[in-house]
Amino acid sequence: MHTPDSDGWHKTACIICALNCGLEVQTDGKDRRITKIRGDKAHPISQGYVCEKSQRMDYYQNGADRLSSPMRRRPDGSYEAIDWDTAIREIAQKFTAIRDTHGGESILYFGGANQGSHLGGTYGDSTQKALGVQYRSNALAQEKTGEFWVAGKMLTTGAHGDFEHCEVAVFVGKNPWHSHGFARSRVILRDIQKDPNRSLIVIDPRRSETAEMADIHLQVKPGTDAWCLAALAAILVQEDLVAHPWLAEHTTGFAEISAVLRSIPVTRYAVFCGVDETLLRQAARRIAQARSVSMMEDLGLQMNVHSTLGSYLQRLAWLLTGHYGRPGTNNAFVPFLSLAKASKGEGFSASQRPAQRVERRSPVAGAKIIIGLIPCNVIPEEILTDHPKRYRAMLIECGNPVHSLADSQRMRAALRALELSVVIDVAMTETAREADYVLPACSQFEKPDATFFNLEFPRNGFHLRQPLFEPRPGTLPEAEIHARLVEALGELSEHDYAPLRRAAKLGRLAYSLAFAWHSKRNRKIARYAAIVLYRTLGPSLPPGMAPAASLWGIAQIYVRSQPTAAARAGFGGNAVRAGNRLFDAILNSPSGLIFAVSDHADSWPAVRLPDHRINLWLPELLPELQKL
Repeated sequence: MHTPDSDGWHKTACIICALNCGLEVQTDGKDRRITKIRGDKAHPISQGYVCEKSQRMDYYQNGADRLSSPMRRRPDGSYEAIDWDTAIREIAQKFTAIRDTHGGESILYFGGANQGSHLGGTYGDSTQKALGVQYRSNALAQEKTGEFWVAGKMLTTGAHGDFEHCEVAVFVGKNPWHSHGFARSRVILRDIQKDPNRSLIVIDPRRSETAEMADIHLQVKPGTDAWCLAALAAILVQEDLVAHPWLAEHTTGFAEISAVLRSIPVTRYAVFCGVDETLLRQAARRIAQARSVSMMEDLGLQMNVHSTLGSYLQRLAWLLTGHYGRPGTNNAFVPFLSLAKASKGEGFSASQRPAQRVERRSPVAGAKIIIGLIPCNVIPEEILTDHPKRYRAMLIECGNPVHSLADSQRMRAALRALELSVVIDVAMTETAREADYVLPACSQFEKPDATFFNLEFPRNGFHLRQPLFEPRPGTLPEAEIHARLVEALGELSEHDYAPLRRAAKLGRLAYSLAFAWHSKRNRKIARYAAIVLYRTLGPSLPPGMAPAASLWGIAQIYVRSQPTAAARAGFGGNAVRAGNRLFDAILNSPSGLIFAVSDHADSWPAVRLPDHRINLWLPELLPELQKL
């Protein structure tokens, strides 16, 4: 567990939004409560920033629905507590029977992470491989896959706005005063508001806290964001406000998209979305004339109609005006672990699979699979059918689809129709109450944990939280749960672990060499790398920190895939040694650390298209644009 400072404050982080700001907390060890909370000034990203959300932290630690024993559903729908050995054995037997009869493609994996708890998902990958799981889904498929698809087609990389230095900040369906989305949000929003040379533009039906601060609030009618964004892009082309030399040097497809945008009737679109045309033109001109623009969309757009089209159109607004790859604009950040690749089952193990080149679709509904994820809202359709390829079992980890998906009643019926449903979670959620088995995990403060929402530029940070409390009796960290499942499925045993256990006793370098040697000779070492690391490297880590072992593998992969950014952050040189130094630094940095330092020029090599040119033309979305 984390050792408190001399004044009794422990280092940790907020888990209530994706930023995971660094915190210092005081605890009541006897009652396992978080009693006082303040910002951690030593945190390299949040720098002491804190909002009121963090004050609710103890609720997540001590919620009334927390579990302290595996639960098994009785035939009458009630639950009984069972021991861990019984739960693991029965679950493994039932999953094996379904896999062997219908194939791993009949098992759907849902979840794997929440806002501040991603580390467990690195271990869930091994259980999925042991079961032959082919289909996955999680909250990203409810919110972000449209944006990911567009970003992949246009830029092949994620990009994050430099709101601290931009002249104009634009937010679409986004209220960063409340939901944040970038570091130190309220401080930066106040700075923009107070500076007469800077502007804030908000596209939102609500007069949100951020809209109240805006210089220009385009208050669209609900569900009409696409018309507003199309009109903005059309104004840029029709008034010839685009950055012609920049577009000629850095993009392809301008002729095709500009021909479409010239035909858009701006006046009619303005009427339809309910925004005064004069105000629309004022916003477009401000974006075009600014030295730098950063733009960000969020759930208000992404969980609405025409969301994928909206993601495309908002990117056109800042790309047609040349706002990429410079200070104050959107730039390509360097992730520690790509969530898009991890969703596909890539990017963690030493034997990474090549990306799937063919378009994949779900087996029953034929829904497009993006970044390896089934669209959330077709899951019931994939189950409630007599189709031979239907899903017959689900493993749900750190997710609550009965509560969070669009049709809760249909999702509840789908869970009940499965031959087997297993939930791994800290609490008896709405979804857990429908499952056949519920396996209780430690809370986010009873184990080492972290987030892979590392999106900052040019200095990107990672923070491994150390546990504040011992695990609640009867609960286990996800690393241990998945290790037991994989072992019960017959995939790993002490025979696989023994050589690496011995190497771990000789030090980190010896372990690194042994892991590389054995992973080439025993396919299970690479295939189930996270579990192997947990069982062999984990015991050599400080007490309570064994679940952090998977980060060793991620650190090794990261320094090889991003050598320049890693070296600028102090982790250069021989790759094995650099990866070890990074891993040790993560373990020994209770406030987090900077793992990547980028330059604005690095945003261009990140565009992995011919000549590193951004693609402005997505013909797949032309029918959607014409529907407007």
